[in-house]
Amino acid sequence: MATDDLKIPRVALGTWAWGDSGEVGDGYFGSSMTRAGLTEVVDRAQAAGLTLWDTAVVYGMGRSEAVLGELLRHYARRDYQLSTKFTPQAAGAGEDPVGEMLEQSLARLGTDFIDLYWIHNPADVTRWTPHLIPLLERGLVKHVGVSNHNLREIELADRILGEAGFRVEAIQNHYSLLYRGSENAGILDYCRDHGIPFFAYMVLEQGALSGQYSPQSPLPEGSDRAKIYNSLLPQLKTLTDKLASIGQTQGAAAPDVATAWAIAKGATPIIGVTKPDYIDGVVRAIAMTLSTDDIAELEALADAANVSTRAWWEQEM
Repeated sequence: MATDDLKIPRVALGTWAWGDSGEVGDGYFGSSMTRAGLTEVVDRAQAAGLTLWDTAVVYGMGRSEAVLGELLRHYARRDYQLSTKFTPQAAGAGEDPVGEMLEQSLARLGTDFIDLYWIHNPADVTRWTPHLIPLLERGLVKHVGVSNHNLREIELADRILGEAGFRVEAIQNHYSLLYRGSENAGILDYCRDHGIPFFAYMVLEQGALSGQYSPQSPLPEGSDRAKIYNSLLPQLKTLTDKLASIGQTQGAAAPDVATAWAIAKGATPIIGVTKPDYIDGVVRAIAMTLSTDDIAELEALADAANVSTRAWWEQEM
């Protein structure tokens, strides 16, 4: 399967938060969403050419996939790409847990194939990777990638797929100004050397790098992200102020700059979108150019913040 068959956008759109119920305080993000608002998000994104949508079974245990599938239904299937995931930790006890989880995803998304299918967490690379091969052979998935795998696990998955004439075609890890583990571990270099797209999730650290939140205006109480990030906000102020300052010089905002930083580093950011104006920010980020000095200063300020944002499900890279 040739990587150049996969249309790699400058930015992919994430729907992790769509797995929340839409009620503040009920879910991981605590974002208030309406069906009308998400419909406008999809329509504005599609019109802007932002057409790769990333989801997963475990985002609300199917809720994100179902909402996304419903909202994309009035678009031709050729006009968008779907990215979803098999999560070993949520696997069933049947004979083919990967195939069974995929069939459920296909039904919720209203499609008969997935453009980019991921093994979400490594768990056991030797056990789970071979299950991707029959899905590729049957055309149920067009391309495959691995998420939250370290370099040794990436290479092992690639060898297993290679024996059947396939390969790891994409890598997706947590990567942001505050968490550059994949860069330090050589995974970004590996991707460049092997022509593999690197997708970065949590580029905005669930809103903590958006500049919208401060100790006086914290993340939504009752949400999981508030428990993680609210105590870190004082340490992030200098960095978020700098993001906003750079953005101001280019008619942009702090989150646009954080997204543009990831693009400049060679990543395809996956940006969570819950409001229509977030699409405008993604468009601004794609058009931005950051200088070498800007990048160096942002990384220095991020290092000086001295925080750890590695999530509980993420291993050291």
